[in-house]
Amino acid sequence: MFSPVLILLPPSEGKAAPRRGNPLALDSLTAPSLTPARERVLDALVSLCADDPVRAAAVLAVPKTQLDLVELNASLRSAPTARADAVYAGVLYDALGLGTLSSAARRRATARVRVTSSLFGLVAPTDRIPAYRLSGDAVLPGLGTVAGVWRDVLGPVITGLVGDGLLVDLRSGTYAAFWRPAGLPRVATVRVLHEVAGKRQVVSHFNKATKGRIVRALLEDGANPRTPARLSECLRDLGWTVEPDGSKLDVVVTEL
Repeated sequence: MFSPVLILLPPSEGKAAPRRGNPLALDSLTAPSLTPARERVLDALVSLCADDPVRAAAVLAVPKTQLDLVELNASLRSAPTARADAVYAGVLYDALGLGTLSSAARRRATARVRVTSSLFGLVAPTDRIPAYRLSGDAVLPGLGTVAGVWRDVLGPVITGLVGDGLLVDLRSGTYAAFWRPAGLPRVATVRVLHEVAGKRQVVSHFNKATKGRIVRALLEDGANPRTPARLSECLRDLGWTVEPDGSKLDVVVTEL
């Protein structure tokens, strides 16, 4: 039996803060081997925001009108949690609509979808997390770059999850820097190009929305492609215009 496809997503910058729920329990998250690294990042972030909010706002690039995000980070250990598929928000996650998938598709999402997180490294849709503010390019005092922390530990976890299946890497550039799948034999990366009057460009909104729709369609369809070429065929069958170049797939859209 072949391993199912593994789909790696970026997180969302904006998050829906749970109003109620149990506090964070790091040892309950998937990929428990990441717990020590999660503790390090969490400690550094909470300490910064609790001890020096002004510096925290500058380090985290928090606008003056959103200083409540610093307070949110300071209380991460006691803040209520919810399933990650209810916390992550924004264009990609609105288009993906994890909460409105069919029962079968939601089961596939639990097994096949993982979110790259600057705070938790890797998150499953069912993991219970609080809302937080921490960009993937952040540099935390006493810790350094969060990308550097995860670069050292994500490889074995993701490699184990992929097994002999296909990795579909939909991460943005910032989060792709957390770990490069150089040693995996089956990897497909997807780029979305917006075409207008014969000219093509990467537009953030189209890129995120289309990736969300692609993942939703794959989960609902139940497709389990084994190679980039087969993924390209699956996406064409689902209605997209796809131009493959080895492990890289360009999905061309003309309207949102």
